[in-house]
Amino acid sequence: MTTLPDRPLPSTASYILATFILAACAGYFLGQASSLGLFSPRPSLPAAAKSTKNPSWPNSYDVAVHPDSSDEELMTRLRGGKEGAGAGVRRVGDGEEEDGSGSGSDESEDGSEGAREERGALKSFEENEGEECKLVLVVRTDLGMGKGKIAAQCAHATLACYKHLLSSSSSSSSSSSSSSSHPSLLRRWESTGQAKIALQVPSADQLELLRARARDRGLCARVVRDAGRTQVASGSATVLGVGPGPRSVVDGVTGGLRLL
Repeated sequence: MTTLPDRPLPSTASYILATFILAACAGYFLGQASSLGLFSPRPSLPAAAKSTKNPSWPNSYDVAVHPDSSDEELMTRLRGGKEGAGAGVRRVGDGEEEDGSGSGSDESEDGSEGAREERGALKSFEENEGEECKLVLVVRTDLGMGKGKIAAQCAHATLACYKHLLSSSSSSSSSSSSSSSHPSLLRRWESTGQAKIALQVPSADQLELLRARARDRGLCARVVRDAGRTQVASGSATVLGVGPGPRSVVDGVTGGLRLL
């Protein structure tokens, strides 16, 4: 029976090399674990800080509201402010629609008789029945309104024109049976794509001049006056809505204006 030869013991250099390799591997893995945060405890907020933290959005999304946003109620709530219950019910944004209920509305300025005269002067434009209808929104640029403010005011003007023509169509159809046989301006505007064009004027005088010119041609012309909560003074005329009406008739009023 043969015996295996005795192996020599490892030298001191071998021990040193093995120790160096083990230390390098251990240091590498410990560094990776430390970079991943496995050894650092998570900081916990005190109960007082958690209770005083401002509430986020409903689904816990941290959304930054742009300074040009016209939703003053939302921005006030995010800042931690509180509004009265009556003011919250009455709030309609930064502008007052021209429905006769706001203190800065156009109908309250003209009076009920003036409003009836204006409604009676609206034309149905039956001779332009096959023509495309559009709505023009004329924005004052001298007020320095932000993008969000302009969007809110244009929405008020669109709604004011729509509501005015809707009430005028219902009153005219109930008083005259012949007018109901022709499609209304609103129906024609809706069927042709509800075209809306935003234009600009540099002053309030030109805005009033355009409104008078539109009324002389039998078009619906509604001016939105701001409530004065943000950016502009209370009662400022911000946007003029002209139409909806036949394209050729509306262009005769606002054709020379520049796009916004």
